[in-house]
Amino acid sequence: MRKRIFSKQTFIGFVLCVFLLLVGCVLAFARSRIENRLVSQQMAKRWSDTGDVAQISCFFSRNAGITRDRLIGLEHQLDSALEEASIKVESDNLGAKLWKDTYSAQGSVNVSTDRASLYSVKALGVGGDFFAFHPQELLYGNYFTESDVNQDYVVIDEEIAWQLFGGIDVHGMNVEINGRPFVISGVIHRPQGKMEQHAGLVDSVIYMSYEALEQYGSIEPISHFEIVMPNPIKNFAMTMLKENLRADEYETTYVENSSRYSYANSLKSIRDFPYRSMNDKAILYPYWENVARAYEDYLAIMALFVVLFLGVPALIIFIWLIYRWKHKKWTWRSVRDKLISFKDRIIDALRDKIRAKKTNEERKPISISFDDEEDDYEEIM
Repeated sequence: MRKRIFSKQTFIGFVLCVFLLLVGCVLAFARSRIENRLVSQQMAKRWSDTGDVAQISCFFSRNAGITRDRLIGLEHQLDSALEEASIKVESDNLGAKLWKDTYSAQGSVNVSTDRASLYSVKALGVGGDFFAFHPQELLYGNYFTESDVNQDYVVIDEEIAWQLFGGIDVHGMNVEINGRPFVISGVIHRPQGKMEQHAGLVDSVIYMSYEALEQYGSIEPISHFEIVMPNPIKNFAMTMLKENLRADEYETTYVENSSRYSYANSLKSIRDFPYRSMNDKAILYPYWENVARAYEDYLAIMALFVVLFLGVPALIIFIWLIYRWKHKKWTWRSVRDKLISFKDRIIDALRDKIRAKKTNEERKPISISFDDEEDDYEEIM
């Protein structure tokens, strides 16, 4: 009777381990796909593919006292601090920067056209490169930038376009805000999924420059600042930002987005899971941060299962290999001898095959066609 190499229990355990490893790989792939869908958290990757930059978000309460002039001062301070740290722009472009930032404040405006008027529409006054950090799904037109001289552009969503014009292809048309004409730079699609609704994106939003909203609408204090900047060593960017911003820690929340969804941070979130919903700061997060925090929980749970499904089978296989090693009935010399013997058998088999082929060719009969015989006969005659 032939002896089994593995017992039935060992075979079943091996199959189960392979299955769990495959499930873990699928979960890891799905987790990576979900993480890449969060475009608001990917600015560091878009800014540099070398991994030496960090994307940091700052959220402020109404009492934090953050103003536009203070953020402009922060930009100059960061330039000086980076220069002192011998971090310089490696580009021939005179306008190149080591960093890119944005800030925003919530408010409301009254918008009208010759056809209709809307009152107390939610507005977001933005500065810097807001749409580089938070790209929206553009249906028509383009975004506006801080470099636009007159700051008279707005971006609206398709619902506002329908209410004001009865259509959505309205980029380039004008609307009036507090008697001032503004040009519609672009029309975007507003996400209306359950996640976005729970995150606070329930009503339509009109995007305009911070200065314009401050002058032609009602505006609240700046509640959000975000920057992507060099991070040559761990926590360099975060430390430099805190030292130069000098914001009240009780009125400010800092989020490092670059490694936010790493497995290490996700497992740390699992450890702190019971306390994540607790907040002793009077800070209202914008909808994109609420979405990011929700996905942070999902990805943390997925990371836990990935570690379990990959780590446990790998540990079991490792322990089994150690057990087999300790109870092995072979030596390296015996393995070498078997490999040499196997190699010799393969060489002998190949030689026999070549020898048989040559023998068959030598024994192959020579055939003469009838037509060839007639031609020879006629030549003799």
